[in-house]
Amino acid sequence: MTHKLVCGNRELVLDRTKIMGILNVTPDSFSDGGMFRSVDAAVAYAQAMVLDGADIIDVGGESTRPGAKPVCTKEELRRVIPVVEELVKRISVPISIDTTKPEVAKECLRLGATMLNDVSGLGDPHMRKVAAEYNVPVVIMHMQGTPLTMQSDPQYKDVVSDIAEYLLLRAAIARQAGITQIIIDPGIGFGKNLNDNLQIIHSLSRFQTSYPILIGVSRKGFIGTLTDRPVEERLYGTIAAVTACVLNGAHIVRVHDVKECRDGVRVADAIKNGGYA
Repeated sequence: MTHKLVCGNRELVLDRTKIMGILNVTPDSFSDGGMFRSVDAAVAYAQAMVLDGADIIDVGGESTRPGAKPVCTKEELRRVIPVVEELVKRISVPISIDTTKPEVAKECLRLGATMLNDVSGLGDPHMRKVAAEYNVPVVIMHMQGTPLTMQSDPQYKDVVSDIAEYLLLRAAIARQAGITQIIIDPGIGFGKNLNDNLQIIHSLSRFQTSYPILIGVSRKGFIGTLTDRPVEERLYGTIAAVTACVLNGAHIVRVHDVKECRDGVRVADAIKNGGYA
């Protein structure tokens, strides 16, 4: 099945793996916190990612790294609104807003963002109402606990089955709320230990339902554990993990290093499809 996403006046046909470029406008994200706190720096970086091959830009104003404390709505709006306002004018690809707050989502969608990425799995009925009102593609992610607590002691009976069941349930609830464009994300690193993450990637095909799959492995802790590399030295491990995700069925990969991962994605897609068109 070839999925299609309608993002405002743009269509994304998922006939090849799409790349979502990460734009964190936060002081404390685990990998790039504080790097793009000025609007000009954030916009320039987003433009560079688009030139490097990003199909979507995902803007986040609140860190979801393990142990992160929540920020208030006012502060998150202060961080993301000026960036979204400028990106709408300057880039040609869909803009996604990475938030758990309905107020932030609504304001960004009003300004012209055309995708919603909710790490809390669209659990808030107000968020579901906003998503349905704007009729945008929505990423429903699995997370056990909250960013502050999620890595304390994650437990599953069967990590793949448990997460797949959760995502299908949340997707059904979203559909009941009038949301028609749903993307599922198993949530690598969000309340998972090393082997949980590896099992999810290995068994990604088990998540293939009627919904496209997004996955984010970029620079994450499991790569650091396997390679004994700090965050800034995890590029090669990231490309390997992204390649595995593509071969196992991912439709969208969320990454920091767009240019480098684009090459890995392009090769993996050609191998998976048995040819290049």
